Amino acid sequence: MNAALQMGAVVAVVSATLLIGVFGLRVSRTTSDFYVASRTVSPLWNASAIGGEYLSAASFLGIAGLILAYGADMLWLPVGWTGGYLVLLVLISAPLRRSGAYTLPDFAEARLESMVVRRAAGVLVVLIGWLYLMPQFQSAGLVLRTVTGAPVWAGSLLVAFVVVVNVLSGGMRSITFVQAFQYWLKLTALAAPVIFLLIAWRRDGAPGLTAQDLSTWAMPLAGDRDYDIYSTYSLILATFLGTMGLPHVLVRFYTNPDGRAARRTTLVVLALLGSFYLLPAIYGALGRIYATDLLAEGRSDAVVLTLPGRLLGGTLGELLTALVTAGAFAAFLSTCSGLTVSVAGVIGQDLLQGGVRSFRVAAVLAVLMPLGLALAARALPVADVVGLAFAVAASSFCPLLVLGIWWRRLTDAGAMAGLVSGGGLASLAVIATIVGGPHDGLLGALLAQPAAWSVPIAFVVMIVVSLLTPHRVPSGVARIMVRLHTPENLDVDRGDWRPRRT
Repeated sequence: MNAALQMGAVVAVVSATLLIGVFGLRVSRTTSDFYVASRTVSPLWNASAIGGEYLSAASFLGIAGLILAYGADMLWLPVGWTGGYLVLLVLISAPLRRSGAYTLPDFAEARLESMVVRRAAGVLVVLIGWLYLMPQFQSAGLVLRTVTGAPVWAGSLLVAFVVVVNVLSGGMRSITFVQAFQYWLKLTALAAPVIFLLIAWRRDGAPGLTAQDLSTWAMPLAGDRDYDIYSTYSLILATFLGTMGLPHVLVRFYTNPDGRAARRTTLVVLALLGSFYLLPAIYGALGRIYATDLLAEGRSDAVVLTLPGRLLGGTLGELLTALVTAGAFAAFLSTCSGLTVSVAGVIGQDLLQGGVRSFRVAAVLAVLMPLGLALAARALPVADVVGLAFAVAASSFCPLLVLGIWWRRLTDAGAMAGLVSGGGLASLAVIATIVGGPHDGLLGALLAQPAAWSVPIAFVVMIVVSLLTPHRVPSGVARIMVRLHTPENLDVDRGDWRPRRT
């Protein structure tokens, strides 16, 4: 690879990101600008920004790498990640926007009138954010090492630095501009090389997969994984329900002007994600023909970066590799920016004093911990780690949001018990997998894919404990339920809710 050309692509993406961030600084003046872009983002602009932050390294690199390793059964990941927005559209998006909250902990306090539940929700937001950020930093190091030979830590530090500068500059307003730009860059970075790769594949006689490959592709989560049927359905549950619990996704719906715009945003997001996810499968399939050696080297996540040089070579191969590299760094920067904003919003409001200064301090704190973990922890397939974050989100915020929005009998005691049982157990499974895994046998499958048992536990515990504590139903539940479910064009007092300070 031409290291200078690849480094130039990285510098170009970083420079464009910083310049757009500076523009965001010029139009960011208030606290509302920093937290929710003053709730004035249009559906198309917001959907592009959601696509930018949602399509992380797991989407850009990880899916193709897992298809290379395990086959087409891994397409359950993009199917689940996209399908989760259908659930979000039907159940969550409009009521959440009408709540008037800034963050998930804000919503928890507004709905349940409990500072204890708010703090528990804050802890889970930070945990999910850090769990999602860690593989982004690790993948940045992998990409920079692959294309330039730089040490792994260099890519992680570069992404962390750019993200902190951008978030400090303009908060949500600035990040919205950056992420919308980066979605279209990522789509172009995968789509343009695919055209040339397929032409090269046809000129090579269109070689197909072996009979052994094809038989493996028909099996759910095949390869060397135990209890593949359980793992498949647990993964589906985590991805379908985990989307609604991702703090960096939900915070974007607070930026829409109203509930109708939030629903329109979700519909556009479905179209944008569906367009993007057609592409990684092609890279994975071509990788099983031309890049199987990456499996033996433990670098399956690098298949997207490797294919243009192998199939095309020459100047065209170098240029397309540079484009893919630019798209990969756009994936790291956009996702890390969204996660940093959501985590910083919680830290700034719940641990510090609120306001712009607290948000900026919190942004630095939000990046330091996952950066340290990324540099110290063992490397895992990026899509696997992101899948664990989905499992924790599905086991905690999914039941809190669904029951909090649609069931007036939910109590603070029930919500707290469900968050601790579902979210706590899923978090323990994640820690056991990352620190001590992979484990063998049934225990290993249960820990690696906890959603199938942790999500039902969370729902059942929330419902049972709430039914046992009817006296703890919030006194203002009727008012908040009207606010959540009444369209904005009706004459209902819905002034923005603000968290209490204690």
